[in-house]
Amino acid sequence: MGEWSFLSDLLDKVQSHSTVVGKVWMSVLFLFRIFILAAGIDKIWGDEQANMNCNTKSTGCKNACYNNSFPISHTRFWVLQILIVSTPTLIYLGHVLLVIRKENKLRRRLETKLGKDGMIKAPKYSDERGKVQLKGALLCSYMTQLLVKILLEVAFIVGQYYIYGFILMPNFITYPHYPCRSPVNCFISRPTEKTIFIIFMLAMSVLSVILNIVEIFHLMISKIKDSARRSSGPFPRETYSLNKPDYGEKVILC
Repeated sequence: MGEWSFLSDLLDKVQSHSTVVGKVWMSVLFLFRIFILAAGIDKIWGDEQANMNCNTKSTGCKNACYNNSFPISHTRFWVLQILIVSTPTLIYLGHVLLVIRKENKLRRRLETKLGKDGMIKAPKYSDERGKVQLKGALLCSYMTQLLVKILLEVAFIVGQYYIYGFILMPNFITYPHYPCRSPVNCFISRPTEKTIFIIFMLAMSVLSVILNIVEIFHLMISKIKDSARRSSGPFPRETYSLNKPDYGEKVILC
């Protein structure tokens, strides 16, 4: 798991800036994809090319048979999938950290009462503890990364099907081309066990797509309810008072 620690630390930071459904998606990514991939699948696959047995000893025949059937190994394909699918979330994290940094500077300016005519724009997205609210530009950024993740997951599911299908049946591959002198059968090691893990990882990809879609609808419904709640009655104008009242200055929230 050591090679995944850096990615895990970054994704763990995203949890504090995500919705409830987003936290579930993160748990699925950690427990059922990264952990399973790092702990078990690599040992099951191992060096699948070396473990493949062919009914010939012709030089280069086994290599050509394997390369024709598996242009990229399943384990490397899944590692690439996890890294690429996680990239939009990491970009969103960078946006959040940038917003928090800007608004922390804004708070320091508020404390020193800098600004024109005693008025200054108050922090809009985050509080003093660094907790952000999904609205405005942050909401657009969050929704965009959800849509991009859905597209990437679907692309990898379709790509997996076109590269080598969803099952390893039958348990042998027939290769009749050069450098094999005649049609050769190459037998895959543990095809049933590998098929089970292929279906499992495929199910996790589908679950990831479903969770992202659910999260989009969850955000849309939440924002519609908030808008209806705000429009149902007048709200008092919010102000931000400075610590020293003798200056008589107030900062109006946006």
